[in-house]
Amino acid sequence: MIEKLTAVLPDLAPWRSSRDFRLLWVQGLVTYLGSVMALIALPLQIKELTGSPLAVGAMGAVELVPLVVFGLYGGALADAVDRRKVIVLTEAGLGLLAVVLLLNALLPHPMLWPLYVVAAGVAALAGLQRPALDSLLARIVPHDQLAAAAALNALRWQAGAIGGPALAGLVVAYAGNVPAYATTVVCFFASVLMCRRLSPVPPVEHAAKPSLRGIAEGARYAWSRPVLLGTYAVDLAAMFFAFPNTIFPFLADELDADWSLGLMYSAGAVGSLLLSLTSGWVSRTQRHGLLVVFGAAGWGLAMAAAGWTSNVWLVLACLGLAGAGDMLSGLGRSTIWNQTIPDRLRGRLAGIEVLSYSVGPQLGQVRAGAMAGWTGARPAIWTGGLACVAAVGLLTAALPKLVSYDARTDEDARRRADESAGTAPDREDAGTAPDREDAGVDR
Repeated sequence: MIEKLTAVLPDLAPWRSSRDFRLLWVQGLVTYLGSVMALIALPLQIKELTGSPLAVGAMGAVELVPLVVFGLYGGALADAVDRRKVIVLTEAGLGLLAVVLLLNALLPHPMLWPLYVVAAGVAALAGLQRPALDSLLARIVPHDQLAAAAALNALRWQAGAIGGPALAGLVVAYAGNVPAYATTVVCFFASVLMCRRLSPVPPVEHAAKPSLRGIAEGARYAWSRPVLLGTYAVDLAAMFFAFPNTIFPFLADELDADWSLGLMYSAGAVGSLLLSLTSGWVSRTQRHGLLVVFGAAGWGLAMAAAGWTSNVWLVLACLGLAGAGDMLSGLGRSTIWNQTIPDRLRGRLAGIEVLSYSVGPQLGQVRAGAMAGWTGARPAIWTGGLACVAAVGLLTAALPKLVSYDARTDEDARRRADESAGTAPDREDAGTAPDREDAGVDR
């Protein structure tokens, strides 16, 4: 019985083997707890100032361009400089933006425009930081522990996502925006101190300086790999059609359940947590493309059900199922990226990943906010969920290699495994010209 239980519990090998992984795990939890306070307070403050779903959804439009531009540049930067420095500086910048939110909230009459300016600034800094963070995992965790590390990172996110939104909802509802933003400031200050303790992560030898040519090289590599392309496309479609978080305040109003707002934000994390707590099997799975597809389709179906039902408890249950689907898809994506991408391109490919991971939700906020203003929150949610399922089906048919991906037979995954084990030369990371197949470009 104990052996069966151990087989499904999370694999703690990365936690035991890497000091930097432990440090990043704790730092990420602290950062998330602070960020989620602002994440909930900011749209609620815009709602209070305007009363408009479109104004809340417009926050996604404001964030879109900075996220795209700085996400791509951040990917090239992560391949060219010490990734630790990028993380420390951007984390400090995010803390300063939290100070701006706090000062604005302290005004007798808080202004609307600083909220959009800060949202754009957060998107820019997150775009710069995310590729450095995402490309760091494969440098600090052994290759055979990457799937386990992804599951542990998921647990970290869920630990914050379950308690954070519920706590933030209570803080904002009963204490106001000022305590929420003050908590964000304190958390980012603590996070910067922890990030400074990370070991240096210098770029590979002869790394190219950030440039449009370098960004284009990463894009060509991604385009030449149908499996990678499929992970990006599926996630982008799922988030665009079925990411309604920004209109949760209006959904709570329609259900006459204002008390449920914090629970709506945390319900997805509960579902994700339940999946992650039984994620031991992920370390033994080789067909990670199937995880991506089934997880994204499950996310869409659950969101459609959440928008269709009028019972608030069923809505929360469906949001929990959606979170489990999203986590399943996320584990598959993360493992494929870390198993197949060469180290010299990890930053640039992580920059492209930012577009699917973050741009999708931003566009999804705009779509959900605009449609909710026209049809109401519930139709905006259930139609988006059905559109998500249809899009995943079309992409699966168009990119069959994603479904057939197997880490035991995929050439890129086997090459990265051999390099990690020291049984094959890492020509790319040694600074020599990569071969045509591995670079995905003509020389």
